[in-house]
Amino acid sequence: MGMLSKQKICRTGTTHNDSMGFNGVSPASKWKWTHFLPLFVAMVVIAEIASLSRLDIAKNAAMVDSWVDLFYGPPPLQEEIEDVSTGITIDGVMGRVNCEEWLEKVDAVEYSRDFKRKPVLVSGSEKDWKTCDVGCQFGLNPGEQPDAALGSPQQGHVASVLRSMESSHYYPENNIALARRKGYTVVMTTSLSSDVPVGYFSWAEYDIMAPVQPKTEPALAAAFISNCGARNFRLQALEALEKFDVKIDSYGSCHRNRDGRVDKVETLKRYKFSLAFENSNEEDYVTEKFFQSLVAGTIPVVVGTPNIKEFAPSPDSYLHIKEISDVESVAKSMKYLAENPKMYNQSLRWKYDGPSDSFKALVDMAAVHSSCRLCIHLATIIHEKEENSPEFKKRPCKCSHGSETVYHLYVRERGRFEMQSIFLRSGNLTLGALESRVLEKFKSLKHVPIWKQERPESLRGGDELKLYRIYPVGLTQKQALYTFRFKGNDDFKTHIETHPCAKMEIIFV
Repeated sequence: MGMLSKQKICRTGTTHNDSMGFNGVSPASKWKWTHFLPLFVAMVVIAEIASLSRLDIAKNAAMVDSWVDLFYGPPPLQEEIEDVSTGITIDGVMGRVNCEEWLEKVDAVEYSRDFKRKPVLVSGSEKDWKTCDVGCQFGLNPGEQPDAALGSPQQGHVASVLRSMESSHYYPENNIALARRKGYTVVMTTSLSSDVPVGYFSWAEYDIMAPVQPKTEPALAAAFISNCGARNFRLQALEALEKFDVKIDSYGSCHRNRDGRVDKVETLKRYKFSLAFENSNEEDYVTEKFFQSLVAGTIPVVVGTPNIKEFAPSPDSYLHIKEISDVESVAKSMKYLAENPKMYNQSLRWKYDGPSDSFKALVDMAAVHSSCRLCIHLATIIHEKEENSPEFKKRPCKCSHGSETVYHLYVRERGRFEMQSIFLRSGNLTLGALESRVLEKFKSLKHVPIWKQERPESLRGGDELKLYRIYPVGLTQKQALYTFRFKGNDDFKTHIETHPCAKMEIIFV
């Protein structure tokens, strides 16, 4: 401002008459100009002081403002950041701090529904889940439309929930594809491909790590089979085993040769093998027959689900009759193990060393009741619908400074609802960096895995967090546990770049 004023003064002192003095200024004009010189100088000084004062005030205001207030709006360029006197640096670069702070604020659009104030409402039951990670209410609330209803398919905006633990071989409507065609929007069955699986397994219901007891019965195996009209070959398998000289004590209605009025698990503990024969060979349909065998410390001989290995505590903890033609080889294995204590004990080694991480990850799912998991599923869908609104789509979800971009991700533990923020930089957009940031985040929160109190004490471990799976929110448990994997760093990078504010779910073991 001072320089502009001086230039203006010089121009006002020039004339174009013929009687000019030195530099084109007449003596009379020069006298008048010098007469007002002190006044002009005073004006220049005052303008300079005012300009400096405004700069000082702005500087002080920037120092007082919080980081979030300072950078609300488009993030400043790197050269602008370096001029801000904040005193906050990381490795001498302030852009990373600014991006994370800025993203935390601009991406945090509030949802219209607070589930703590207005819980997810499901009609058709009378139990409230006070310990659920999201507000969850079952029953009826007069004057309020439920979010979902158990039972027959619903009309309008109420989600229809099919819930059953029976095999679809006997109840065809439990088939997921058929249930969808009938109008069910949420399917809860034993299938791990259903929206909210309801399995027969849990740490609370079964003392899976109960110690092994001496095998005192002369018969190799015990059987508890009461449905003699099963739609598979389980009775033929039992008869075939006996033809191959495997002695079996039958306590059920089918082929009974022992008094069935006994405690099943306590009885099984005395046998080397148990016939865990299901009534149908359906994927993921694994009932108490298998898990009670694990509790009893016997080796289950399985007829049933083709993917029984996914439900086993170790690869050698069971024998599987996939087809009736397998009976002869399984009979030989049973007799070999029975005659070789060292090899037999190896099959039960998991009882001492602990089951596999995959088994723990499966059973840990049941640490959160299926009704609570239903509420989390419904609440997640409600939020995802809102995230498609224009307001949410305005979220930047990333922040760039020069050649570097910081990506904003959200993560949560399976069985929980609330998300936590983590940030990844474009220079290290890898699976390793993702795992590192997730562990760093949850350790800083002193996070306690949701299964901690549910597991047997021998399997709870210490305070360290161990990651088992990271996968996008919305996958089924079949995908999350067994089939989904990012195909390397490039695949993961593509996912993050094409899914703004990507949401991930994690499983600790």
